[in-house]
Amino acid sequence: MEDAIWVLIPLAPFIMGGFAIWTKHQRKLAELQIEATAEKAAQYASHSRELEERVRVLERIITDGGYDTALQIEALRDTREVEARRAEPAAVRR
Repeated sequence: MEDAIWVLIPLAPFIMGGFAIWTKHQRKLAELQIEATAEKAAQYASHSRELEERVRVLERIITDGGYDTALQIEALRDTREVEARRAEPAAVRR
């Protein structure tokens, strides 16, 4: 048993160096994971805001008695069709 200790003493700096490198690598992996999580959270927040805005528009359409809901929905469909046609390349329309 005593012989094993004398063998490990010269290896101690290499073991400590390897542990330091491993620790630095683990820290870098944790930082990358934190960045990815923050980016996903920002995307979810953006998506959530878009959905909230759409719900507000739908609530406004449904609750406002001065407008005919079916006419507004058709108007939205017509607007999307016009936008889709504008997005088509000129060669496709001919």
